Amino acid sequence: MEPVIKISDFTYPLPDERIAKYPLAERDSSKLLVYKDGRVLDDTFYNIASHIPQDSFMVFNNTKVVPARLFFRKKTGALIEILCLNPVSPAEYIGSFSSKKSCSWSVVVGNAKKWKGGELYFYSDSIGKELNFRVELLQKGEKTSVVLFKWDTDETFSEVLDRCGKVPIPPYLNRDTEEIDKKRYQTIYARFEGSVAAPTAGLHFTDRVLNSLDNKNIKRENVCLHVGAGTFAPVKSEFISDHQMHSEPFSVSKEFLKDLVKAVKKGSVVAVGTTSTRTLESLYYIGVQCIEHPNETIRPVSQWEPYNREYKYDISEALEAIVSYLDSRSLSQLIAATSIIIVPGFKYRVVDMLVTNFHQPQSTLLLLISAFIGDDWRALYTHALESGYRFLSYGDSSLLFKNRKIL
Repeated sequence: MEPVIKISDFTYPLPDERIAKYPLAERDSSKLLVYKDGRVLDDTFYNIASHIPQDSFMVFNNTKVVPARLFFRKKTGALIEILCLNPVSPAEYIGSFSSKKSCSWSVVVGNAKKWKGGELYFYSDSIGKELNFRVELLQKGEKTSVVLFKWDTDETFSEVLDRCGKVPIPPYLNRDTEEIDKKRYQTIYARFEGSVAAPTAGLHFTDRVLNSLDNKNIKRENVCLHVGAGTFAPVKSEFISDHQMHSEPFSVSKEFLKDLVKAVKKGSVVAVGTTSTRTLESLYYIGVQCIEHPNETIRPVSQWEPYNREYKYDISEALEAIVSYLDSRSLSQLIAATSIIIVPGFKYRVVDMLVTNFHQPQSTLLLLISAFIGDDWRALYTHALESGYRFLSYGDSSLLFKNRKIL
């Protein structure tokens, strides 16, 4: 049954001046709040390895943010903003980013009422005329539309975006994208293009921190979940049961799944960020599909799937079922999607520790934190506010240990 939760119960006062508008000079010099067994400790992020048990299994999201904001001009002079969401043709991210001459995408159109159809041309005079970058409206929707991008050079779409696009920084920063965002709104280990928002828990990591994890024999592994614009979508309904979560694609390797089976048995899984958390916890429900319907194609994990029935399988059994599914099809990688929402009442089966920033009031991410540590989130956030922590995407970090009293 879907939990009855009022979003107004998950709020706190967040003054605008506490929202970090820019990153610190050094990534790993951010503050680190450590929560364990109801106790809170203040430290600096470059010391995070000292708080994580030796031989833990740390999971990063190696998605890469693309400069997905584009501006085109009508003949009347009006600017039309387009935010790329996900590829339509070619439908695969790699295929779309390597496309030449044209490709189509699902997008959000700003100033949409002023664009009823026809071609628009890229507005900047600083981009070479040989590019001739333009966009055509194929299908207009209430919230999203499908457009066709066209250009005349032999550049790939990825290269066109690098030339023409802007990094889509969060709207709550209340500023335009600047040069610093190209580098700092990206993790140092980002690899696969596809996100329109950064997995911000990873922004604090430096080579120094990664080396400190290696020196403590903390195993580092990657998943890839492409973060969509829905991560910024506010909860507008009174009850969370009326909120619709966005779907996001993800992939994990078969070898990763085998290693994860060993880690969950030890209770030593550290998720870097809420996107890694959603990926890891979604694996259980995909495993259940593989157990109960081994001959069917894996479907996306739905929003309320964790709450609509009792599950009798343990996590190791579910993960091993995915491995068997991949083996039977000679696949080396699981490619899937999830709309999972994690709210109080959710049973965490995979994640034992969570590295995450401080999230907006009345957000689904704050509900995820509450599901992980219970009502202690209130004392945690009060402490952070009183202790000068910086909030949201460019803000400070926390390392949370699962509250086993509630889970």
